[in-house]
Amino acid sequence: MKKIGAAQKEEIRFLEGPQNRWRDFKYAFSILIEFIKGFRTLHFVGPCVTIFGSARFKEDHPYYKQTETIAGEIAKLGFTIMTGGGPGIMEAANRGAKKVGGRSVGCNIILPHEQQQNPYLDKWVNIKYFFVRKNLLMKYSYAFVVMPGGFGTLDEYYEALTLIQTKMVSQFPIIIFDREFHTQIMKHTEVMLAKGTISSDDLKLCLFTDSVEEAVKHLQEYSINKFGLKTAGIAKPHWWMLEKKW
Repeated sequence: MKKIGAAQKEEIRFLEGPQNRWRDFKYAFSILIEFIKGFRTLHFVGPCVTIFGSARFKEDHPYYKQTETIAGEIAKLGFTIMTGGGPGIMEAANRGAKKVGGRSVGCNIILPHEQQQNPYLDKWVNIKYFFVRKNLLMKYSYAFVVMPGGFGTLDEYYEALTLIQTKMVSQFPIIIFDREFHTQIMKHTEVMLAKGTISSDDLKLCLFTDSVEEAVKHLQEYSINKFGLKTAGIAKPHWWMLEKKW
């Protein structure tokens, strides 16, 4: 390899980026505030199943109806249904939970076009940062369900999968619905396995299915039974924390 001479090094001028320490401190503090706001709002939601999916599907779309059914069956198991709190698949999931008398919560993202929380939420929190929102969606969940979606859904799916694969969080089940929609992801997973970038054990981290019954059975075995979840008593809020009942 050819060495870089002293004269050549002198010609290199490194770019100077923003170095405002006060701005960095304020940013770090605002992140802390967002986390505290989320923790205080969601502390009593109980074990959740988070459902990811596109915000673009309307209530007459088959994916919307499918999600509503799936969420209802999961809520019957006793889980709180958690979503990103917005429209589309998120609304369908929260709606499905409410329809069967289940609990329904959301972590809504604050966007320039003012995404509003859907009307089927018992509790919700509005979050400024995507990474804080994703952390909250995962913190309270014992399983993840991935419905058809776009870039954001894939981002949430692969982050959850990576955290589980690397054992940064417990091995909670991930269920991917609609095998036809996710055909290319299934194929690319096989490519990664063939090229050695993932192991055969990693294939066990996800269940690709079109069956609500199979998903429910999977959750019973790998969430409820595996983690010893039981019927909950009534949580008592602490008055000195200004906490409220569910």
